[in-house]
Amino acid sequence: MKKRLLAVLMVMVMAFALTACGGGESKTDDAAATDQSSDANADANADAGSDDASADTGSASGETIKVGIINNDPNESGYRTANDKDLKAKFSAENGYDAQFAYSLKNDEQQASAKKFIEDGVDYLLLSAADTAGWDSVLKQAQDAGTKVILFDRTIDADPSLYEASIVSDMDKEGQTAVDWLAGQNLSEYNIIHIQGVMGSAAQKGRSGALTTKADAESNWNIVEEQTAEWNAEKAQHIVQSVIDAGTKFNVIYAENDDMAKGAVAALDAANISHGVGKDVIVMGFDCNKWALEELLNKNWNYDGQCNPFQSSYIDDVIKKLENGETLSEKTIIMDEKGFDAESITQADVDTYGI
Repeated sequence: MKKRLLAVLMVMVMAFALTACGGGESKTDDAAATDQSSDANADANADAGSDDASADTGSASGETIKVGIINNDPNESGYRTANDKDLKAKFSAENGYDAQFAYSLKNDEQQASAKKFIEDGVDYLLLSAADTAGWDSVLKQAQDAGTKVILFDRTIDADPSLYEASIVSDMDKEGQTAVDWLAGQNLSEYNIIHIQGVMGSAAQKGRSGALTTKADAESNWNIVEEQTAEWNAEKAQHIVQSVIDAGTKFNVIYAENDDMAKGAVAALDAANISHGVGKDVIVMGFDCNKWALEELLNKNWNYDGQCNPFQSSYIDDVIKKLENGETLSEKTIIMDEKGFDAESITQADVDTYGI
């Protein structure tokens, strides 16, 4: 009898030990998955850590808020890299979020990711659309599923009732500010190489629109070449090189982001064409990367238009208000931005506004 009792006790002890080990392994897997939830390539493993994260993080209800974030490729530009880093820092497990990320420069791929996030039951869909058109059906699907949509960085052509808020730059104003600056240079003739971003994006449409309108209205404004380089420096370099090889006269490069301006300048340097303040070619970019503003400070470039990449705190504030049942005072939040001139930029500007 004593032996039988001892055997039963031994079995119970071993079973307890095995259960404890299994629990330890599960906790390790959950912790690893939680770390992955803020990674750019987060997948289904990220969901494994969401339950544990809710105990440690702090939404108003004490529960983790699930968000699906759809963005453009972080390698697209310095602006986008800063934007993605800002979002990852804010929408972390430590801040009460279970975040999944998807990236593409194509609308159809972004929409496929959006549908998957909706099916996964995210509470919020955060969207920086590759193209302004074609989002109504996806946003209606989100609305029907109870997923709240917040736009960031870029506007879309959709019924405002389909999204909660839009935190964006005024791309039209960015373009107009740049064109007004260029008009203020009072050139006798403007022969412009216009290097466009991804066609159909809000940034491209806003920055192109003002220049197109001005060139159509003024007889001495000539767009001698207009192509998309899709935000890519190497493509921009090839565009400018082809203009140089063709012997076409130009004195302005209007590039719709800093990386494309950098590529354009590489072609100028290779051809020994001077650029910057008091030189043969005016160079204009957008986004205010720190290295680009330093080019202005050194008078190698002439103008850079600001585009603020730090939207996460605005989005977080909107989510907190919605979670608390508050009514938003405004649906569209426009971030304040400016343009910088090589003639007046300071080191303090570079340090403050450079990204």
